[in-house]
Amino acid sequence: MSEIDPAAVEADEFSKLAPLQAAVLSKLNEAADLAALETCRVEVLGKASELAGLLKDVGRLPPAERPIRAALRNALKETISSALETRRGGLEEAALTVRLSAERMDISAPVRPEPAGLIHPISRTMEEIAAIFGAMGFSVKEGPDVEDDWFAFGALNIPGHHPARAMMDTFYLNAKIGERRALLRPHTSSVQIRTMLEWAKAEATGATPEPIRIIVPGRTFRSDHDATHSPMFHQVEGLVIGRDITLAHLKGCLIDFLRAFFNVPDLPVRFRASYFPFTEPSLEVDIGRDRKSGEIGAGSDWLEILGSGMVHPNVLANCGIDPREYQGFAFGVGIDRITILKHGMADMRPLFENDVRWLRHYGFSPLAPANLHEGI
Repeated sequence: MSEIDPAAVEADEFSKLAPLQAAVLSKLNEAADLAALETCRVEVLGKASELAGLLKDVGRLPPAERPIRAALRNALKETISSALETRRGGLEEAALTVRLSAERMDISAPVRPEPAGLIHPISRTMEEIAAIFGAMGFSVKEGPDVEDDWFAFGALNIPGHHPARAMMDTFYLNAKIGERRALLRPHTSSVQIRTMLEWAKAEATGATPEPIRIIVPGRTFRSDHDATHSPMFHQVEGLVIGRDITLAHLKGCLIDFLRAFFNVPDLPVRFRASYFPFTEPSLEVDIGRDRKSGEIGAGSDWLEILGSGMVHPNVLANCGIDPREYQGFAFGVGIDRITILKHGMADMRPLFENDVRWLRHYGFSPLAPANLHEGI
């Protein structure tokens, strides 16, 4: 066997393969889309391609040259295959970009047309109550849903043995606020206590704060559930504290409120003596209503609507207010109850079921806020 010069063989093979490599790479770069690239792949790597013929001829090469020329030809195949995959990735990305642009959809648009949103009757009632009492000079106060038993009961002249603290009436929590037991507030009276404490603190510093005149709407919780009760319901309470507040102010305030809310100018309103531990004297308030037709202000029947009374001296003293110098009245009404009465609903439970069909019937336009008629 004659000796060969490996460098000369390598140079000779490279001179033959270099033009082929340049031509193939140029053809790959000229492919405009994936279909053209696939056609190019068949031409340069297929069984009938020039490169395939060179690889087949390796077996006919002189044994001494075979390893050198075969290595270069396989290296060329790998280079072309790598360039082909790189070009395919670029074309696939470009095709995806074009497709996404062509198929883009506005996902913020609704799948089907829906009517405009409506205000829930409970929210509407709260707006109306705030508007009516706002015209009387009341401000709106809010407080936490979770209270301790002193704010919910103790400060309101409700001792520990009182049935209002029973587990069947109130949702107690397995937690404490400080040293006191925590619970879900059964009424918004706790916000009245907080307001009076703040007022007494301001007065103790030598300031002369304005008389208290507030309403407290919000969620409350009790262990009841039927057609006219819910474990979570809404309540609004009112409080007025001043030097010369009398029962006459209480009666005038509530009569004006009820007549304005139910839009019955001559609505019959009756006050009955009752008992609440946090007021003395205490009054139940009834309105005229026809029992058969359900019409408010008609007939000879009466319907109890809210509780009220003059703030008990013990409650004032618990909040640091001198009951010999100040007095006032308080009241509370269930927002859900007066809502179903005003709008002729037979059951309270749909108020909390989130049925869109029900809301379409009873809901209110957000563009029509609650306004008072002039003179109310």
